[in-house]
Order: sequence, then structure tokens, then C-alpha cells
Amino acid sequence: MTNKFEVSTLILRVVLGISFFIHGLAKFQGGIENIVGWFDSIGLPGFLAYGVALIEVVGGIALVIGLGSRIAAGLIALVMIGAIIKVKLSISFLGNGQMAGYELDLAFLAMAIAIAINGSRMFAIDQLFFKGQNNKSENSKTV
Repeated sequence: MTNKFEVSTLILRVVLGISFFIHGLAKFQGGIENIVGWFDSIGLPGFLAYGVALIEVVGGIALVIGLGSRIAAGLIALVMIGAIIKVKLSISFLGNGQMAGYELDLAFLAMAIAIAINGSRMFAIDQLFFKGQNNKSENSKTV
């Protein structure tokens, strides 16, 4: 029987992964130079735009396929913390009419933290590489 926890974590992992992949892809398709300029305008080094977009694209794919989910989710959580603190916090929870607030960012942060803490093994590529290690650690747990 499938564990409800694993199913729910899989759903979080895939939805978060798709969302971040699309956000990162949009940054590259829309002209990453524009994002670099915007980062500079808000007081962040422009080169960080490349790192953020790369984390979003690669991290999104990693989450969808389940490869290094905890690491990818941890990096995405850091990106979300930065976005909330540097950009969205001053706008308020619901936004200011011109820009969205940090409600979605906070939801993404919570999803990323949950995956970073718990991992997600269902339908994960990691299982192909670490299957024996996971079985050993699960067998040694006390119930």
C-alpha cells in the first residue's frame, strides 16, 4: 500500500518543480539581461540573476525527476527567502495593486522547506542510485 505521506510529498515536489522550471525558463526567454539590470536596480549584484535563473531551471527539473530533491529544494528555499526579504516584504502580503505580494512566495518557501526536510522518494531518480542505502536505513529504524 502506498504511503499517503509519500504521495503528498510527490505532489508538492512535482508542482514546485514545474513552477520553478517555468519561472526560470521565462527569465532566460524574456532576456536574462533584463533580469540582470533589475537585480542591479534593487541593489543586488547583477550576476546573481544568472544563479537564480539557473537554480530555478535546474532545480525545477531536479525536483520533477526526483534527483537531489533535498538539495534542490534547499536552494529554492534560499531563493525564496531572498525574494521575500529583498523584494516582496515591503510590498505586503497581498501586494500593492501593481505587484503581487509575498503570499505565493511564502507558499513556495513552505513547500521547499517541507521537501528539503523530508525528501521525496516516490518516483524519484535517486531511488535508482541509492536504493540499497535507503532500504538499509529504513530497516534499521525502530517503530
